[in-house]
Amino acid sequence: MPGELTMPKLSDSMADAVIIKWLKASGDDFRRGEALLEVETDKATVVYEAESDGTLEAILVPEGGTASVGQAIATLAGDGTAAPAGAPLATSDAAATVEPPAPSVAPVTNGAASTGARPNATPVARRTALELGLSLHDVAGSGPGGRITGDDVRRAAAPGTGAPTPSSPADARGEVTVVEPTPTQATIARRMAESAATIPVFTVSADADVSQIVAQRRNASGEGPSLNDFIVKAAALALRDFPRFNASWLDGRIALHSGVNVGIAVATDDALLVPVIADAASRTLAEIAAETRRLAEAARQRTLRPEELQGGTFTVSNLGMFGVRSFTAIVDPPQAAILAVGSSRREAVEAGSGGGVAFRDVMTLTLSCDHRVVYGADGARFLSRLCELLEQPLALAL
Repeated sequence: MPGELTMPKLSDSMADAVIIKWLKASGDDFRRGEALLEVETDKATVVYEAESDGTLEAILVPEGGTASVGQAIATLAGDGTAAPAGAPLATSDAAATVEPPAPSVAPVTNGAASTGARPNATPVARRTALELGLSLHDVAGSGPGGRITGDDVRRAAAPGTGAPTPSSPADARGEVTVVEPTPTQATIARRMAESAATIPVFTVSADADVSQIVAQRRNASGEGPSLNDFIVKAAALALRDFPRFNASWLDGRIALHSGVNVGIAVATDDALLVPVIADAASRTLAEIAAETRRLAEAARQRTLRPEELQGGTFTVSNLGMFGVRSFTAIVDPPQAAILAVGSSRREAVEAGSGGGVAFRDVMTLTLSCDHRVVYGADGARFLSRLCELLEQPLALAL
């Protein structure tokens, strides 16, 4: 009997993915290592590669369609061993710029009603249908490949009314433009909502004296480590000293991780990605600086590999470059904590016991913690150790 090609789970947060382009047509043969299709996950755009030779019998999910993890996306001729589910995917630089093709016919009736399959719909469409009490099986999709959009659901719920009536209070707001979130944006929204609803968070803040680091960077020649690189290194060492912060809350238990993997939040044009610096505690400051620059550039180009976005045990989020003095970051489950970094600033402080005044470079650090894993006194000790490390940049550079 023919086998099935199913959508594998490509990241720890992935629930579904969009098929950008099929690189093989029904009936085409393929060899091991050949690219079968391009997929946009919640993290990046990747290329699905065959694990062995085979034949693509029939495509079940068209281009522009969404498939959940484990859902069949195609059938394979023969015994179905040509491309087993869960086969690894490799990031394609070219795929990062591929756009879903425009629909050839619109609207297109969604075929899920007759087959009983999961309707091909955007996350917004699913949420809107749930709010309006409407079945997606009764909605015609006008998106790429017949994908159901939020507008399709609203039109189906109110036939013949594509916009508010003149008497609607919404008219005072002017014309409304609905923007569909990308898979990455939808996943970020879901995970942040889950975090706010399920994690009992507390925060602690402290001002760190980074005068020596600022002076060292000012006197350095060439492109040296950034202030954020020093913070990542210091955080990694503090995590080694306080392993409770290098932990996760999993199924009612605390999982302590041996590897110190620090995620760095990188803002892109339309999303927030968190590539991970693996084994940060054992890396030199120069190695962390080089890896940070590489990962940040790959994040902005959307060419990160799935494995570069997985395995984080702690996150550093820095908005100091925007002049933000302090802020509170949201814990990314299942991690136990996240560090929010503000901008460095010059402040007058008391110098010595003689009552003199000196100007120092200080920055505010805010630690958000999962109260199920650590407590207030733990957070205070962790921040104290982190500030102590930042005041000794020569030790961090070793």
